[in-house]
Amino acid sequence: MRQLKVLFTVPSLSLIGGVANHYSGLKSYWTENVKYNIIGKRHNIKGIYWLPFDILKFTLNLIFFSPDIVILNPSLGVSALKRDTIFLTLSRLFRRNTALFFHGFNENTVTNIDKKRLAKTLNRNVCIFVLARSFKKTLEMWGVKVPIYIMTTKVDDRLVDNFDIHSRSGNIRNILFLSRITIEKGIFIAIQAYRKLQKLHPHLKLTIVGEGEALKEAQVFCAKNNLQQVIFTGPLQGEKLKEAFRKGDLYLFPSFHEGMPTSVLEAMAFGIPVITRPVGGLVDFFENEKMGKMVDSIKPSDFTEAIESLLTNVNLVKQISLYNYQYAQKHFLASRIALDMENKLKAVLDFKE
Repeated sequence: MRQLKVLFTVPSLSLIGGVANHYSGLKSYWTENVKYNIIGKRHNIKGIYWLPFDILKFTLNLIFFSPDIVILNPSLGVSALKRDTIFLTLSRLFRRNTALFFHGFNENTVTNIDKKRLAKTLNRNVCIFVLARSFKKTLEMWGVKVPIYIMTTKVDDRLVDNFDIHSRSGNIRNILFLSRITIEKGIFIAIQAYRKLQKLHPHLKLTIVGEGEALKEAQVFCAKNNLQQVIFTGPLQGEKLKEAFRKGDLYLFPSFHEGMPTSVLEAMAFGIPVITRPVGGLVDFFENEKMGKMVDSIKPSDFTEAIESLLTNVNLVKQISLYNYQYAQKHFLASRIALDMENKLKAVLDFKE
């Protein structure tokens, strides 16, 4: 029985970032013959210096691996589009089917690009994957005609192994922020919202997991304002990451823009109520009140209010916890996401085993 052969161009899996994290988490769950072709920055050397080697390696994979389809993972940045146009052209030269997966989508980065011309390039693929319905609508407005599938990021099945949802008490004591520590991810909204809460609820603590360019500034802000029980852990992996999710009672993520934030899905898989904003693919599935709160604001006081509405409602928090856990088990596990993508690829290729 012949397997579908799929070649993915992916960034180094050792990098911090959504695309690397996504494909690293899926790696163990593919059922078809999948191969990763690493491109771009690695070993602290910029991607532009790797490009000649990446083109050669990619060409050799086209010849000797002979994939049924190549999946490219471009961003909508000008330089990234130019680079991936090379890989797209090479794939066509060797008569390989291609598909694109847009993980991030900031239309502002392509303001000066001819959308009709870009759509013609995109229409050379057999299909396109995106992480939000709004991304799909934008591509269709540009003139993209090929099938566009809305996907999600994933929760590694192993991350939630042995987690007992019944361990959730419904009490909120530890607010969790887990992300890149940047202004765009809402770190200062989170800290200022907590600052207001802590005065009224001194038992609360805020655990901040991650690293980023705003980390130092965030630490200084907390020190200057004498904020109590704010813990900066740095980036966590493995058992320490699991422990952070187990100990988190509420997940706070006031990000400005997203594709489909994996950390939100992971928090839900651990039965944590989520307070977030209507960004990216979250809008497509998030059920306000049932999963937590979606706040259409960037005012810290509005997030304080949303959190406070859950602090004294233990039964509601327990209901949300169970609902999030069950929803994540059904929709977000990596084993399900990998199989779903493989089935979509086989369908669009009319692949016969």
